[in-house]
Amino acid sequence: MTNNDILKKLRVALKLRDDDIVKILSLVDFRISKSELGALFRKEDHPKYMECGDQILRNFLNGLVIHLRGPMPKKGENKTQKKSNN
Repeated sequence: MTNNDILKKLRVALKLRDDDIVKILSLVDFRISKSELGALFRKEDHPKYMECGDQILRNFLNGLVIHLRGPMPKKGENKTQKKSNN
């Protein structure tokens, strides 16, 4: 299974549109245009097909974690929040 297949399956499973994927990638400061993204979802025999590299998939997965869970709290924030709640 290629990175393109994984990205396609995640897009369908999570019901993501191209705008959503661009926003998710921007959460980790990775910029990609809609046309570049569209090239990832084309069939392999299409002339404009682009292979999804490890960097794109890695950044998408990292951005997806932030998108679904929210950003990680900075060091020291958890301790101060727990103290103020008690």
